[in-house]
Amino acid sequence: MQAGMLFSCFLPLFAGAQEQCAMRLWYDQPAHFFEESLPIGNGKMGALLYGGVDTDSLYLNDITLWTGQPVDRNEDEGASKWVPVIREALFNEDYAKADSLQRHLQGHDSQFYQPLGMIYIKDNNPGTVSGYYRSLSLDSALSTVTYFRNGVQYTREYLASNPDKVIAVHLTANHSASINCSISLSSQVPHRIKASNKQLTMLGHAIGDEKNSIHFCSILRVDHQGGAVTVTDSTLLLRDVDEATIYLVNETSFNGFDKHPVKEGADYLNKATDEAWHLVNCTWEEIRERHINDYRQFFSRVELAFDGAKYDSQRTTAQQLKDYTDRKEKNPYLETLYFQYGRYLLISCSRTPGVPANLQGLWAPQKWSPWRGNYTVNINLEENYWPAFVANLAEMAAPLDDFIQALSTNGAFTAKNYYGIHEGWCSSHNSDIWAMTNPVGAKHGVPMWANWNLGGAWLVNTLWERYLFTQDESYLRNTAYPLMKGAAEFCMAWLIENPKKPGELITAPSTSPENEYITDKGYRGTTCYGGTADLAIIRELLTNTISARNILHPHPTEEEIHTPYYIGLAQSLQHLHPYTIGHMGDLNEWYYDWDDTDFKHRHQSHLIGLYPGNHISHLSPQTSHLLKACERSLELKGDETTGWSTGWRINLWARLKNGEKAYQIYRKLLTAVAPEHDNTPNYSHGGGTYPNLFDAHPPFQIDGNFGGTAGVCEMLVQSTSDHRIELLPATPLAWSSGKVKGICARGGYVVDMVWKEGRVVQATIKNLTSQKRSVTLVANGKEQQVKIKGNSIKMIRLK
Repeated sequence: MQAGMLFSCFLPLFAGAQEQCAMRLWYDQPAHFFEESLPIGNGKMGALLYGGVDTDSLYLNDITLWTGQPVDRNEDEGASKWVPVIREALFNEDYAKADSLQRHLQGHDSQFYQPLGMIYIKDNNPGTVSGYYRSLSLDSALSTVTYFRNGVQYTREYLASNPDKVIAVHLTANHSASINCSISLSSQVPHRIKASNKQLTMLGHAIGDEKNSIHFCSILRVDHQGGAVTVTDSTLLLRDVDEATIYLVNETSFNGFDKHPVKEGADYLNKATDEAWHLVNCTWEEIRERHINDYRQFFSRVELAFDGAKYDSQRTTAQQLKDYTDRKEKNPYLETLYFQYGRYLLISCSRTPGVPANLQGLWAPQKWSPWRGNYTVNINLEENYWPAFVANLAEMAAPLDDFIQALSTNGAFTAKNYYGIHEGWCSSHNSDIWAMTNPVGAKHGVPMWANWNLGGAWLVNTLWERYLFTQDESYLRNTAYPLMKGAAEFCMAWLIENPKKPGELITAPSTSPENEYITDKGYRGTTCYGGTADLAIIRELLTNTISARNILHPHPTEEEIHTPYYIGLAQSLQHLHPYTIGHMGDLNEWYYDWDDTDFKHRHQSHLIGLYPGNHISHLSPQTSHLLKACERSLELKGDETTGWSTGWRINLWARLKNGEKAYQIYRKLLTAVAPEHDNTPNYSHGGGTYPNLFDAHPPFQIDGNFGGTAGVCEMLVQSTSDHRIELLPATPLAWSSGKVKGICARGGYVVDMVWKEGRVVQATIKNLTSQKRSVTLVANGKEQQVKIKGNSIKMIRLK
C-alpha cells in the first residue's frame, strides 16, 4: 500500500479535532501606510497592495533589482598584514589600539536593494464609497478589495503567479459598463515609459551608472470585455468596461553574481516580451487556477489549530492585534494566523535561484531601503530560513543553497586578502546580490558591526539542517559537505593558539556581533579575542562537519585518517576554549568575565549553541550547567527587544523547555506597533507587529516573522539527528488542546498529532525515506521505540 493511501486511512482519527479556520487578514479601510499594505509575491516579483478606492497603489519589487556590479576579488589584497599587528595589540591587552587597527581590515559596504515601480489605478467613477472590505487569503494567496459606489459593487482581485511569472489584477463590477479608470506606471529609479495599444512598457535601471547597472523591462497589458481602452500620454484609460485584467511582467538583466549586468547581462527585453505574449492566450481564470494550485502544493502541507480558534468576522486584523496587546486578550486564531503568515511570506519571496530573501523579504517601497535592504549574515539571513525545513517548506531554502555557493567562490578571495588564509572560504557581516564577502565599514566602520568573518561558518548550518530533515545523501555529498568543508578549513586556519594558555584555540581578532564589552579596567570596546559567539559557531560547524564526513566516508583509509584536514577537525574541536560562566551565573559572552555595556542588548549570539545550534542540549549531561547559564543570560536580557530578536528568544526559551516563557515572548512578538506615519523609518522604539502583520524591528524586517513561525514549531515538536522526536516539549497552557498536521522532524519525518489538556492522544509519523527506521518518541513524559518501514506512516495511540 502506498504512503498516501495509508495517510488517507488515518484521517478519520483526527476528525474530532479542531479544524484550522480560514486563514485571512482583513481590513475595513484602505492602507494609508506601508505597514498597512498587503504583500503578494511569486518568489521573484512582489507587490504591496494599498487598496485605495479613488486611487489604488501597488508598490512593485523584483528581488533581482540591485545597485552595483560583481565584486572586485582583488579588493584590499595584502590587507592581511594587519592581522598579526592586531593580535599583538590584543595580547598586550591594548583593546583600544586593536579597535582602531581593525579598520584596516574593512572593505566596501554592500549595494542597495531597489524598488521596481508603482502601478496606480484611478477610479474615475464619482460618488461616495461604502461597504469597503480588503483581505489577503493565506489559503489561496489571493488579495481582494470590494466596495460600493453609486449602488455598484466593485471588486478587485490580486495575485502574483509563479507559473505565469506575472502580477495580475482582475477588475469586475456587478453592473455592466461600470468600470471607468485610469492605469499608470511609474518608478523611483531612472526609467522611461512608452504607451501603445492597451500596453505600457517601462525601461529603466538601478540607481547608478547606466553602463554598470542592472536594467529592467516592465510590461503592463490590459485585457478587457466591453467598453474601450485608449492611450493618453503614459496612461491607459478604461471607459465603460464590463471586466478587465491588468497583467504586469518584469525581467532584469541580472545574470548571476559574477556576471556584469550590461556586458554579460541576461536578455531581459526578450524575456519580458515573451512572458507578456504568453499571457495573450490565457484567461484570468486559467492563470488564477494555475496560481492557486502551485501555491497550495506548499502552503497546504501544514495545518495548525488550537482549541478556541475562531475566525473573527467582526473585528479587523488590525483591531484584533490591538486588542490582543492592549486588553491582553486570548486569541488563538490570531496566533495561528501569524504562524501561517510566516509560511505564506516565505513561499512568496524565496523562489529565485541564487537570490534568497533579503532583510525585507522582497517588499521594499523606499528608494533607499533600511540597512540597504541587504543580507545581514550575523543573524538575519539565517533567521529567514529557520522555518523552512520544520514548517515543511524545504524548497524555499534552495535559493540560499545557490547563494552560499556564490559566497564560497568570492569568500576564498576574502580569506586570502584580509586574513592571509589560503584554505577554504569565509563571509562577513553583510552581503548583497553580488555575493559580497569582505568585511564592511569602508575603513571607518565600527568593528562591532563591520569586522566579523564567521558569516559563512554560520550559514552552512542551514545546509546541514536540510540534510537532517530530508536525509538526502546525494545533496549532502554534492552540495552541503563541500561547502561545510570549505568553511571548516577556513575556521581551522583562523584559530590560533592562545599565547596566554598554551594548547587552547581561540579566534583573534574577535567580536560578538554588534555588542560592546566593558573590561575590568573600564574600557568600552568591541574587538577582543576568543569571543564566545565565534567559538560557538565554530564548535557547531566542526561537530556537524565531522558528522557529515562520517556519513559520507564511514570507512576512511589509513591515508585519509592521517591527512591534516581529518586530524585537524577533531583536534580543533577538542582544543577550543570552553564555555565559561560569569559572576552573575550567565554564559559569558567574552573570553573574560566582562559585562556588556547593555545587558539587554538585542543580540544573543553567544547562545547559538542552544539555538539554532544543537550542542548545548538537555540530552547532554556535559552541558546541563550551560543550560542554566543560558537561561540566566536570557533572564538578564529581559523581554524588551527588537522584532527579530524576539523571534530568536521564542526559540531559545522553547529549547530550554520553558513553554510558558516561550509563549509569553510569542505574545510579545505580536505586540501592536503603529505604522510609521511620516514614512520615516523609526529605529528606536521596540519591536512587535505592524497592522499588516509585518515584523516591526523597527522598521520592518521580515526575519522576525520567520523567527516567530519557527518558534511555534519548536514549541510543538523538537527533534535530533539521532531519530529522537519529542512532542509538545514546550507547549503553554494557552495551547493545552489542539492539532497540527505536516510539521517536519530531523531524520526525514513528518508528524501529525492531536493533543488534549496538554497530553498527546494520537499521532502519526511518516517516514519519508526508503529505509526502515527506529524512532525514539517522547510524549506525555514517556519514551517509546517506534519502528517505521520506509516510505510509510506509523499511527501511535497514546494514553
